[in-house]
Amino acid sequence: MNDRYLSVDQVAELLGTTVRFPRRLVEERRIRYVKVGRHVRIPASAVEEFIASHTVEPRRRPRARYGRAA
Repeated sequence: MNDRYLSVDQVAELLGTTVRFPRRLVEERRIRYVKVGRHVRIPASAVEEFIASHTVEPRRRPRARYGRAA
């Protein structure tokens, strides 16, 4: 219950997107949300989980087993 609940506008600002993107996430049920009357609130932890699950880590290039040929 200590989680902070954000409006769709706040989530859009946090993600650096338009309001349409978080609304689409809610409509497609790709992010957790809470309905309070007609208002939609998204827990801050749900936004963090969404970001973590969609973060792509860089690949490490495998080292060559042998030195470069001259």
